[in-house]
Order: sequence, then structure tokens, then C-alpha cells
Amino acid sequence: MDTLTAEQRSERMSRVRGRDTKPELLVRRMIHGLGYRFRLHRRDLPGTPDLVFPSRRKVIFVHGCFWHRHPDPGCPLARLPKSKLDFWLPKLETNRKRDETNLARLADLGWETLVIWECQTRERGLLEAKIREFLQ
Repeated sequence: MDTLTAEQRSERMSRVRGRDTKPELLVRRMIHGLGYRFRLHRRDLPGTPDLVFPSRRKVIFVHGCFWHRHPDPGCPLARLPKSKLDFWLPKLETNRKRDETNLARLADLGWETLVIWECQTRERGLLEAKIREFLQ
């Protein structure tokens, strides 16, 4: 049973953003601080990657653990809602499948991809090392 009214739920869901999220902004600041320059949200590429490095043919996606179904069983942010599972399960599974398809399409086009999960932004040292290794 949902604890919010339909209007309250609608208001809360309207605040969910697809770009310029806190994890994405953190990753962007970190990468810029490392001296790399990038383009944002290129719509001509499958999945509209969050960060694009055209000269390196590399892209980075910053995924929310809930919305994109982080497969790590230890991720506390990838939990399922307690209500309306008949709505949420198909929706979240569709998101996950779309992500897989977009990653495959990018690979077919010759682009390397890196997915950074929301929960991974908490360990800044590990995240920076992962990004450096990917962008070399």
C-alpha cells in the first residue's frame, strides 16, 4: 500500500531527473578536474551517453542503482519498491534491457563504454582510479 496520495506521489516522481543528477555532476567535476574534456548527452549516440569523449571514442554512463537495476546484490540502492510491483517490475526490467541494447549498439559502432553506478560514487579514490584506467 502506498503511503502517499496520488498527488503527493506525482509531485515526488516529477522531481526525478534524467540528467544533471548529483552522481552525474560529481563524476563530471571529477573528470574535469583530472584534465579531461568531454561532451554531454549526445543524442545521436544510442542511449544518449552522459559523457562523451569523441576523440577517444569512449562514453560514460552514470546510472542510478534503482532505475537501472544495479546487478550487485550488495547494493542497498537497487531495492525494489514494496508496493505496485506489477507496475515496477516490468518498468525496471525494460530499463535494464534497454541499457543492454544501447551498450551493444555502441560497441557495434566502435565505442568503448563505462557504466558508473550511483553507489560507486561514494568511494572517490576507487572511482577516480577506474576513470583514469578507462580514459587512458
